[in-house]
Amino acid sequence: MLQDAKAEEIMTSVKEQEAIRKLMVFLQEWDSAHKVARSRILDNFIKSNNGKTEPELELEFSQGASLFLARLTAWLRMTYMYSTCLNKLLKSIGIFLSAASGRRYLIEFLEIGGVLILLEILGLNHLKEEDKRESVKLLQLVADAGRKYKELICESYGVRSLAEFLATSNSAEALEDVQVLLVSLGRGNSKYQNQIYKGLIAVLPCASPRAQQLALQALGAMQDIVGKAPSILVEPVLDVLCSVHLEVQSEGGAAGESGVKIAVSYGTAAGAIQLLRALMAHEVRPALLKGLVAFLMPPRKKMFTFYNTTVKDPATLCLKQPVLVYIQQAAAAKAIGILAKESAEVAEELLQLRVVHGLMVAVGNLDHLASQRHASISLEDSPETWYTKMDPVQAEELASNRVDIPRDMARMPSTEETNPRAS
Repeated sequence: MLQDAKAEEIMTSVKEQEAIRKLMVFLQEWDSAHKVARSRILDNFIKSNNGKTEPELELEFSQGASLFLARLTAWLRMTYMYSTCLNKLLKSIGIFLSAASGRRYLIEFLEIGGVLILLEILGLNHLKEEDKRESVKLLQLVADAGRKYKELICESYGVRSLAEFLATSNSAEALEDVQVLLVSLGRGNSKYQNQIYKGLIAVLPCASPRAQQLALQALGAMQDIVGKAPSILVEPVLDVLCSVHLEVQSEGGAAGESGVKIAVSYGTAAGAIQLLRALMAHEVRPALLKGLVAFLMPPRKKMFTFYNTTVKDPATLCLKQPVLVYIQQAAAAKAIGILAKESAEVAEELLQLRVVHGLMVAVGNLDHLASQRHASISLEDSPETWYTKMDPVQAEELASNRVDIPRDMARMPSTEETNPRAS
């Protein structure tokens, strides 16, 4: 029996020594390899180890997995600015950071300044969007580890870096990933939740409609966490009501006689309306309602200004694109109808702001059917038919009409509200 036990011990020792020898050969191969060979090693590692737990990785590397992780992080630190196998390198590190029971791998990565490297990757314009998306995924793994790790990201100027990336990235997938990360950083992180909220507000004026929409959604998700809505939110939220992506193409789609197609997307404005609904319970409500009513009545000089598309062919029609004030007017009319329908208190406040007159001005805007339609719906007056039948004289009469409703009649039905043509 003793001989059998001794023999088994010798066999185990031999196997361990062989495993260690293979590990050392593997590490030496990595150390002496150039870019192409290392790229092949990373391919094999990703294919063979994706989804493994910490014990499984240690078994694979003979209890020396951290030795390979150290080499990966060292190469990342030296080469991330040059995009050398960056995507594969980040995915390989992600295998360690996502490994169940692998908290020690995360700590080892953070000790070499991993968070700062990942954040810096997001700001390097010459790097590929897919590489930056992998960086966001690793930051998400760090944030998922708990509050102190979320704080570490924020302390490393992470909110600013992530907000700037959200505002500038042209990758739809990366935008969604960074939105999820920002909301995640705001949950259970009371020390930095207000900073994250303000960072999302800073994204709203950007030129990307998709980024604006995602920022609006994130602000809605953060609202219950933060509680109060700061006054600095009012102007950016109202401004995105005119954030419409105008795309003029020379072919395809339902074009007019000139062959020019005008495509308008109101997705961002719809996201703003959803956030407005959530903000009606907060102290910024009066300022928001005042701004919405003001959008219904743009200065007349602006209201009748167009961007014209002209060509030399006299047979070609001159197409008039709606200016931003029209888009704001339509979106405001739609928002007002939704908000008033949901709350009698909000409706009364709008009436005191002379909203009926503003809606009638919008109904009289023959140059923008969306304004007419949404204002008509808000006035609850057969919007699907009558607004298309007005002649210019009737429209001008509506646009110049003034309606005042005394406070003691605010809750009473009015013929001027239900039938603007009768005024």
